[in-house]
Amino acid sequence: MIELTTESLAGIECIHAAPAGQRQTPLPVVLFYHGFTSSKEVYSYFAVALAQAGFRVIMPDADMHGARYQGDSALRMTRFWEILRQNIDELPQLEAALRGNSWIAGQRFAVAGASMGGMTALGAMARYPHIQSVGCLMGSGYFRQLSEQLFPPLVAQTPAQQQRLAARLAPLTAYDPATQLDRLASRPLLLWHGEADEVVPFAETQRLADALRAAQQDGQLTFLSEPQIGHKITPAALTAVVNFFTRHL
Repeated sequence: MIELTTESLAGIECIHAAPAGQRQTPLPVVLFYHGFTSSKEVYSYFAVALAQAGFRVIMPDADMHGARYQGDSALRMTRFWEILRQNIDELPQLEAALRGNSWIAGQRFAVAGASMGGMTALGAMARYPHIQSVGCLMGSGYFRQLSEQLFPPLVAQTPAQQQRLAARLAPLTAYDPATQLDRLASRPLLLWHGEADEVVPFAETQRLADALRAAQQDGQLTFLSEPQIGHKITPAALTAVVNFFTRHL
């Protein structure tokens, strides 16, 4: 049995799931981020499965999503990378709210997500060394390289447009996990990806796993993939996430 509620943490609407009767008990916490143009509710099956396994799960809405969506889908499509960065920047506020309620058991604090949420998790791992373990599903750790192909903020056909695009994307450099492999290698990391992904190419995850292996920094890496699976979560992926955090949180 679990308890699942919606509440505001640090001014952000979140799904909060916990084992029944333990909502106010310090627990290992998984902060889980949803994908682009999605919402916390769409990915709530992760909250259910992880809470059933004994974790507290917090699933916030990203800016311009879910309860924070203001109706401008065209504008949102140009702001993927800003929203990703904002997710990463907002994490300490959410963690502070959780610690203020004494909801985290010691240092047992992990981050996970799918698609944009998986990229958020990798970016958080690179930025916040105290996070205990991280799960990234169908994401990428190559922010700056991917940003001109995946949901670019503008079409750059002229030199002036190319300059504006470069300026818009320049802040990603400081968040890019690919330039901080030592931080990704320092804690348990789960990478999962469908090999037929038509949105975020599977090659993005393969490349990150290969880079960690080439640097002999894959000792804490769990790399899983599924053939013929597109940009979606499978039952096997859900089970893999639960099993990973059961071992590493």
